[in-house]
Amino acid sequence: MLAMGKRARAAARSLALAAPEVKTQALKAAAAAIREAADDILAANAIDVAKAKADGMTGSFLDRLTLTAARVEAMAEGVEQVAELADPVGLVTERWTRPNGLIIERVRTPLGVIGVIYESRPNVTADAAALCLRAGNAVILRGGSDSLNSSGAIHRAFVAGFTAAGLPEDAVQFVNVPDRAAVGHMLAGLGNTVDVIVPRGGKSLVARVQSDARVPVFAHLDGINHVYVDKAADLDMAKTVVLNAKMRRTGVCGAAETLLIDRAVAGTHLKPLVEMLIDAGCEIRGDADVQAVDARVKPATAEDWDTEYLDAIIAAKVVDGVGDAIAHIEAHGSHHTDSIVTEDAAAADRFLAEVDSAIVLHNASTQFADGGEFGFGAEIGIATGRMHARGPVGAEQLTSFKYRIHGSGQTRP
Repeated sequence: MLAMGKRARAAARSLALAAPEVKTQALKAAAAAIREAADDILAANAIDVAKAKADGMTGSFLDRLTLTAARVEAMAEGVEQVAELADPVGLVTERWTRPNGLIIERVRTPLGVIGVIYESRPNVTADAAALCLRAGNAVILRGGSDSLNSSGAIHRAFVAGFTAAGLPEDAVQFVNVPDRAAVGHMLAGLGNTVDVIVPRGGKSLVARVQSDARVPVFAHLDGINHVYVDKAADLDMAKTVVLNAKMRRTGVCGAAETLLIDRAVAGTHLKPLVEMLIDAGCEIRGDADVQAVDARVKPATAEDWDTEYLDAIIAAKVVDGVGDAIAHIEAHGSHHTDSIVTEDAAAADRFLAEVDSAIVLHNASTQFADGGEFGFGAEIGIATGRMHARGPVGAEQLTSFKYRIHGSGQTRP
């Protein structure tokens, strides 16, 4: 694997100097190649899905793993959207002149070589490759063993496309082995050739990456996301937002995992919300107040407030206003995505200001936690830390910067 790192470093140098229009054409070619290889990608995915079913994987896991013709098309469209993004490399973000006449510019530059370690989502292969390429970075992809066939087929198509446009094949490499030792090699930095690691997966994967990595990490932690229904919430809007936030796709990191309801409207809003979710096939684990409105609600345990279910299960609790909701989120949230439903501008402003999450929404579903929905074309993940990148990690977040200084013979006294 050390050889992969050396080849990636050389490719990164070429990409850093590639013209924006060359990268644009390469990405468009990659998208076209993914479409052309759709049958091969779906056949490879069928092998992975069959194995996952035989291994007894859950419905939410299968949803994340499964590709359809529509999802392959969405993958290709995502690559095309990245192709249309403004190239971040070389962008002057700030410029100022010092009293001595020196002109200082801060300019975006690629990070270099990015290692992406992910689990069951094969579409991450295309998303990560496209974003890294757009930002002038080489990438080494290590998908989960459960999606090895699917990710491998996507990678082959992507490479066939962008190399036809003249970019180096080693710019996007894929670790095509299930051996977990490969992850260890990447976390060690592959002989100082990897500049940053991006993990995208469950708690155990992220914990291992954060514990063992010898290079910087863009952490994508649990999505313990909340929807708080305030006393000034419109009931119909609350029902629409809550249902979408939980049930649109239960296995994505933007799915709501906890519902908080203001005690002031528990008498009018709680029962309709509970019945709606149960009727939609969602299991509810609630506190005493929530259990009281429907016998089908199961008692919540202390563990439920700290659980990312990634399934049709939600924890529900009655809270004493916006302050209590914020306190609960601070105690049990994962700083990923949280939403308030309210018509009270002051309550919304307080929630947006005080909830310390990467994404905070007002009157909108948590399932908008997605780079594509932000206009980024795609994302590598949702960074929940506070350093460098936060929220959806798109092409811009995959750059660093340098300073360019223009002088006219100045010397320092």
